[in-house]
Amino acid sequence: MDARDLDAYCDAHQPRFVDELVEFCRIPSISADPAHAGDVRRSAEQLAQAARDAGFATAELIETPGHPAVYAERLVDPGLPTVLIYGHHDIQPVDPLEEWTSPPFEPRIVGEELRCRGAADDKGQVWMHLKAVEAHLRTRGELPLNLKLVVEGEEEIGSAHFEGLIEAEATRLRADLCVVSDTAMHDRGQPSICVGLRGLVDLGIEVAGPALDLHSGEFGGAVLNPLEALARILASLRDVQTGRVTVPGFYDEVTELTREERAQVAAAPFDEAAFREVAGGVPATFGENGYTTTERLTVRPTLEINGVWGGYQGPGPKTIIPARAGAKITCRLVPCQRPEVIANRVRAAIEAACPDAVRVTVTPGGGSRPVLTPVDHPGVLAASRAMREVFGAEVYCTRAGGSIHPVEMFDRVLGLPSVLVGFGLPDDRIHAPNEKFDVGQFRSGIRVLTRLWDDLAVSLPKRARTES
Repeated sequence: MDARDLDAYCDAHQPRFVDELVEFCRIPSISADPAHAGDVRRSAEQLAQAARDAGFATAELIETPGHPAVYAERLVDPGLPTVLIYGHHDIQPVDPLEEWTSPPFEPRIVGEELRCRGAADDKGQVWMHLKAVEAHLRTRGELPLNLKLVVEGEEEIGSAHFEGLIEAEATRLRADLCVVSDTAMHDRGQPSICVGLRGLVDLGIEVAGPALDLHSGEFGGAVLNPLEALARILASLRDVQTGRVTVPGFYDEVTELTREERAQVAAAPFDEAAFREVAGGVPATFGENGYTTTERLTVRPTLEINGVWGGYQGPGPKTIIPARAGAKITCRLVPCQRPEVIANRVRAAIEAACPDAVRVTVTPGGGSRPVLTPVDHPGVLAASRAMREVFGAEVYCTRAGGSIHPVEMFDRVLGLPSVLVGFGLPDDRIHAPNEKFDVGQFRSGIRVLTRLWDDLAVSLPKRARTES
């Protein structure tokens, strides 16, 4: 369908769209900080009102034991496809504040960049969906399909209550496809669609030695230092020569990519020097032998040490053998790996590597399964067509190295496939000081979504449709 009428409306109202987003981004909806609980609620209330203003027939807050989510819907005809939009309105903390070049909640547009916390992750991308709905309704009078929207307030703290929300609201959330805009494109001018997310599991480790800190002169050499024991355990988890995780059974369920799948991964342009720069100027990449950097980042499992604690941390020396030491680790998982299985295998490997002179306790935390949407799914094909038309460039199907827990929850609890159509850029500095969102990406994203609704209205197969 010709989208020139939609584009004309968006062009005429683009300054207002940006002004509205600026006001939304002023709210410090930091879900991790109890002091900002009122701000998270205020963010949800403003978003619900914006959804009503855009044309959703209903929009309301869904309460959880934590922060509220927003649910909205516009149901046109039960015979039409139903799409669920997912996003989040909570944001990351801003620390370290001194590294921001401008106050994180005083949004500024510098050139083509909207700079503030939450601009790209995920407020700007949620706002695109509202404006795409508005454009359709103000231009054509009605949507070409049924739309539902759920925007949670706890994604940045692990979506702790979202699975319970999904289970409780399963009937209202029923749809044929979930569309998520919480990711980045491959690069500026290089549109891409994410079809896979790695899973995740985390574990905490505590190594206990003596019952109290000991004088290193009186006991050193006869009592094993828990920090040394921890270092030995952690070092045992990876083969430094091959880069492979040494945990027995870690790769048992990993399916090697076919030649065609590896070619698909390799097709997306990748600049290793630019990647190293974005990664903080690291001198070289590192990883599992036999795989490219892109493959290591997206289609191979990992085990990472996220933090280590123990011993004296203050100024000057303190000659002790600490009583305890600990670490936090996470594993990124690929299709067919299950969090609970990997957690048990890692725990067994840690316990086996623990010297007899100390004791180790391993505590598995939360986890999510990996998710993969077939590249020939009608939703992926429709999104590719919409992005190609707007950006005028080949669209690549990629997999992300990270995890979005709700996408896995939709898949596992509701059997709902997801298409990740994100418009951030790799240098948006999400979760870091000086986060930004490119205003041109915001503009193009709205236009992609208006076309996507038109395409999905006719391309989602009848056999996949559900009652609204």
